[in-house]
Amino acid sequence: MKQHPHSCCLLLSLFAIFASARAFDYADALSKSLLYFEAQRSGRLPYNQRVTWRDHSGLTDGLEQGVDLVGGYYDAGDHVKFGLPMAFTITMLSWGVIEYGEHIAEAGELEHALEAIKWGTDYFIKAHTSPNVLWAEVGDGDTDHYCWQRPEDMTTSRHAYKIDETNPGSDLAGETAAAMAAASVVFKKTNPHYSHLLLHHAQQLFEFGDKYRGKYDTSVGVVKSYYASVSGYMDELLWAALWLYKATDREEYLKYVINKANCFGGIGWAITEFSWDVKYAGVQIIASKLLMGQKLQKEQKHILEQYRSKAEYYICSCLNKNNASNNVDRTPGGLLYTRQWNNLQYVSSAAFLLTVYSDFLQNSNQNVRCHGGVIVTPSELLNFAKSQVDYVLGANPMNMSYLVGYGPKYPTRVHHRGASIVSFREDKGFIGCTQGYDNWYGGTRPNPNVLVGALVGGPDCQDNFNDQRGNYMQTEACTYNTAPLVGVFAKLNYLDKSSLIASY
Repeated sequence: MKQHPHSCCLLLSLFAIFASARAFDYADALSKSLLYFEAQRSGRLPYNQRVTWRDHSGLTDGLEQGVDLVGGYYDAGDHVKFGLPMAFTITMLSWGVIEYGEHIAEAGELEHALEAIKWGTDYFIKAHTSPNVLWAEVGDGDTDHYCWQRPEDMTTSRHAYKIDETNPGSDLAGETAAAMAAASVVFKKTNPHYSHLLLHHAQQLFEFGDKYRGKYDTSVGVVKSYYASVSGYMDELLWAALWLYKATDREEYLKYVINKANCFGGIGWAITEFSWDVKYAGVQIIASKLLMGQKLQKEQKHILEQYRSKAEYYICSCLNKNNASNNVDRTPGGLLYTRQWNNLQYVSSAAFLLTVYSDFLQNSNQNVRCHGGVIVTPSELLNFAKSQVDYVLGANPMNMSYLVGYGPKYPTRVHHRGASIVSFREDKGFIGCTQGYDNWYGGTRPNPNVLVGALVGGPDCQDNFNDQRGNYMQTEACTYNTAPLVGVFAKLNYLDKSSLIASY
């Protein structure tokens, strides 16, 4: 876990950013964001479960196939356990702890962050039943979406689907390897045995994904309507190799990233989004960071500089400083706008990458050069990332926080089965498959359970938001929406406190 040192000069220059803006309680946002993951837990809940309206669920997952797949996370407002977005969630939570673990600890939230990561990695260990077998999904979206019921009452199919040598899924294997490698870095000092176990699984999964190549949605057809791998698997293999290099320092993984840079699109694709599907921007930013403090061969440095060029294309596109057609759109209120459905996932991931890259530039005393030679400083990057986070927390035309439970006004009809129906702990009477639609889904009352820390899909391209349960494009929350914000909230909280000190 690494803290980036900041000079007094930087703190003073950043003070202007914090002093001139509306004040937000980033520590509270951090605490709430980590609480959300407890609401998404599947399996047998622990004694220290803080989200008390949830109870045990999915206790027979995998039984049909003779494997224990109890645990893990529900990805959003339904009860399917989708492997690819779950793995990306854990990678991003782990990356946040690696970069900002000390700041998370200062806010008193490190244990909760580690618990959130371990709940995911414990499941991945179970799901990786042999070197070349990984269970990809439990349940299926079609039958699951037919019902509106609490996870504790589930009557839908819990059929499990796997990838293996004859049904490959390099993208899923790669992302799960990345998640376990990143988590192995997180646990290296506090739980070395567990860290080693995670690394062992990560290495096997990477070898499996690289040797038996193919897209997981070809092998697991039921996922195509929900989490299709549009970008393919090459980005995930580069991503996994980078995380394995970070975890092991073994040259073979760096060589992979260098040798495959061109044919796998690492230095070819200039991308303006970073998500559970498209990893290129994350790959390019981590590769750029390898240029700092490394003994590199000339050819390696040359390739990494090309990765950096593409990383800065992403950065400049977010900052509206590429040529006009290659920038990310913005709403009138200033929010990055990638697409209609669940737009805030792209905002949270952008805020994280901008924050991490700002640190990299600050620590190496560099700036970004955008289209036409425009120079962008590290503090400008951080300032823009902060503006996106502040929009999410309420500095927007709706004066609404899109982080549920934060601030005086937030979405109260989140598209979420468990949150929208009376708690199982309050009323253990069985609620059937369609009974939830009849009695709970269509109602206008606020959800009986507040899904604290959930980041919903967010407003449309004109900053409008319709808080209705059926408006799933805007009111559904996902684990990978909140995950990147954990580290950013911690960083902003640290700077907020530091700038207050610097102002005296």
